Amino acid sequence: MDPTSPFAIADAPPLDPAKFRDPLITAKGEPRASVAMTGLETLWFNTGTLCNLACKSCYIESSPRNDALVYLSLAEVTAYLDEIAASGLPTREIAFTGGEPFMNPDMIAILELCLSRGFATLVLSNAMRPLRRHEDALLALNAHYGRQLTIRVSLDHYTQAVHEAERGGNSWDKAIDGLQWLATNGFAIAVAGRHLAHESDARARAGFAALFAQHGLPVDVGNPLSFVMFPEMDASADIAEISTGCWDILGKSPDAMMCATSRMVVKHRGAERPTVAACTLLPYDPGFDMGATLAEASRSVSLNHPHCARFCVLGGASCS
Repeated sequence: MDPTSPFAIADAPPLDPAKFRDPLITAKGEPRASVAMTGLETLWFNTGTLCNLACKSCYIESSPRNDALVYLSLAEVTAYLDEIAASGLPTREIAFTGGEPFMNPDMIAILELCLSRGFATLVLSNAMRPLRRHEDALLALNAHYGRQLTIRVSLDHYTQAVHEAERGGNSWDKAIDGLQWLATNGFAIAVAGRHLAHESDARARAGFAALFAQHGLPVDVGNPLSFVMFPEMDASADIAEISTGCWDILGKSPDAMMCATSRMVVKHRGAERPTVAACTLLPYDPGFDMGATLAEASRSVSLNHPHCARFCVLGGASCS
């Protein structure tokens, strides 16, 4: 994480280099926890890492110059939806992240495809210029499919100063204006927020609730379908590994983890075809590349990365 980010964790001890090295055994010699897929409920597509913003602590390093993950095409998305249909998978939701999804030239056609096949469809966006240049097309989709389409807008904080310290100057007013345009036109909207290291979850939620009330935005901070608060993800900071014994100690079930019910399709620059990553957080790590098809990607995931511990198991977070 960029130390100049307002969300950087001050004085975090560095990750023990002995941790997260063996996919089967922790540094203490205990069997590492893994998560079996219970059924593919959500299929994510990373539409490409190009973005109109360059945030200080983007976990996927999106920027106007980073095309490490290239744009997915309509044909490539269609192939995975066809596999869902042919295999009778229990997928109910298709979700999109980036980069900024609305920079992908096929995005509107891709949304039409997913919606026409009956999927609940979620798009993560910054609600800025890339989205706004598709206003007419989005209005048409919303008129036809209504609440089947949700657009989740990222607001890094409930204050302009912190949001722009992370996302850059002149990003706040445009994001708020985009949110208001979506709400005014009856779109199903959600917001993803964060809180500073010294802030409690309750204080941050209260700040966001006041912001939404000020702008007349129908976002309920107590409803996880309407508002999510993400924990920080700093892979360089030390964190406990998750062994098989941790499930009982923590009172958690592997079936509740994101990778029990979701996967993400990505296409690496220079690759002939897309592949499937274990989850939205780990698109670059070859240890979490699950293969080219959803069938190949249905195997268990070893929790062999700091994000598995900090975000999912200990943080209790999920992207959908």
